[in-house]
Amino acid sequence: MLHSINDFLVTLDGYVWGMPLIVLILFTGLLLTIRLHGMQFSKIGMGFRLMFKNDKSGKQGEVSSFAALCTALSATIGTGNIVGVATAICAGGPGALFWMWLAALVGTGTKYAECMLAVKYRSEAKDGHIIGGPFYYIEKGMGPKWKWLAKIFAVFGVMVGLFGIGTFTQINGITSAVKNFFDPNTVNTVSILGMDYSVATVVSGVILTVCVALVLIGGLKRISSVAQVVVPFMAILYIAFGLLILLLNFTKIPDAFVQIFQGAFGLRAAAGGAVGAMVMAMQKGIARGIFSNEAGIGSAPIAAAAAQVDEPVEQGLVSMLGTVIDTIMICTMTGLAIIITGAWQVEGLEGAAVTTFAFQNGLPFPAVVSSFALMLCLVFFAFTTILGWDYYSERCLEYLTNENTKVVNVYRWIYIACVFIGPYMTVSAVWTIADIVNGLMAIPNLIALLALSGVVSAETKKYFDKKKAEKVADLANKVTHINNDFDDESAVS
Repeated sequence: MLHSINDFLVTLDGYVWGMPLIVLILFTGLLLTIRLHGMQFSKIGMGFRLMFKNDKSGKQGEVSSFAALCTALSATIGTGNIVGVATAICAGGPGALFWMWLAALVGTGTKYAECMLAVKYRSEAKDGHIIGGPFYYIEKGMGPKWKWLAKIFAVFGVMVGLFGIGTFTQINGITSAVKNFFDPNTVNTVSILGMDYSVATVVSGVILTVCVALVLIGGLKRISSVAQVVVPFMAILYIAFGLLILLLNFTKIPDAFVQIFQGAFGLRAAAGGAVGAMVMAMQKGIARGIFSNEAGIGSAPIAAAAAQVDEPVEQGLVSMLGTVIDTIMICTMTGLAIIITGAWQVEGLEGAAVTTFAFQNGLPFPAVVSSFALMLCLVFFAFTTILGWDYYSERCLEYLTNENTKVVNVYRWIYIACVFIGPYMTVSAVWTIADIVNGLMAIPNLIALLALSGVVSAETKKYFDKKKAEKVADLANKVTHINNDFDDESAVS
């Protein structure tokens, strides 16, 4: 029975993440990149400056731009960076990392556009809190006749929270990492419904569920306050470990890049299998890349809408940094470590165990120290992802139920229940389900981004024209003051 279900899920995943969706994702990102004149490259410095801008006076919103970015990053930096990269490379080879990069480069433009639109079309709920995201820019931007598409997005958003990125994959990744560290040989077990599970899996699952429940009860502000502390600290720690692996194995980096580029186009496969190898690398790389950075899925705009900013463009610039940090930096660290150490070719390893092997063999510390460090990063990354996706899916449900808070409160407990049962799902089934609902959620959002690409371009041009005019006016005022001072001095003399 389970084998038949897995076969069905794999087949469905193949249809959802087939070439049509891959082409749609890349086309949307390329179109936005062209219409924005490659702004994600030329304005990245401005994004970093705006990220730490803390002037919130008189601005609509609930949290700062930095807090909104951290909330979005809390949902994106998770098992996708540690487990997802490993599964992509194991299934599609080193070339999958190349397609992750490509998806991220064009996805940065996509992330900018969707987060900018979220602020432009956001709304204020009955109780005063801010709500926004693809469901509102579909309804308000494309028009009321497209409300059905907005509702489809919201339905898939709830499903992704319950069955995709939000619960099963994250808690499964956490408990697997804890189990692999404390009980790798499954010596201490407990029987649940006729199945034996490691005590480490059960205990860590219960503890995480309780911690999740305690934070979620506090709502967005508690989630963002936790994210602002945990996300930067753990990201810096993980990047430091990744850089150390690369520095200690720098002579192997050139060969790793050769493997990546050859694998991306199937150049290492036999003549008849080159196309198949390239398609597999492309499919797994883009699917896992989107899973990790969520560009185009429509999740980050829900957090961006709550930012305390008046200018939609400014939040778009800040939010697009999430893709840079998540994929270009953190996923690259993981991918190179796995390729350099050959972890992806070790038989019998899957998921977090692949990355653990890479850390154990790439770092100069005892294996137990490397394993503990990776486990710690995975636990905190996945924990904050669970929190972020509860917020996303609650906002989707709030839109579907016309802000019915009672339904949302019940959903919150169902979400916590899904976290509780997540450790007992199989790894392959978990990731396949996540892929499917991710793809389905992305489709209505990508349609909206294509339809509103003109609005994105016009809004962006208007903002930078305004900034340019302000600079010219400021310069003219300075010249006038200088001339007046000169005239005053001349009169005195």
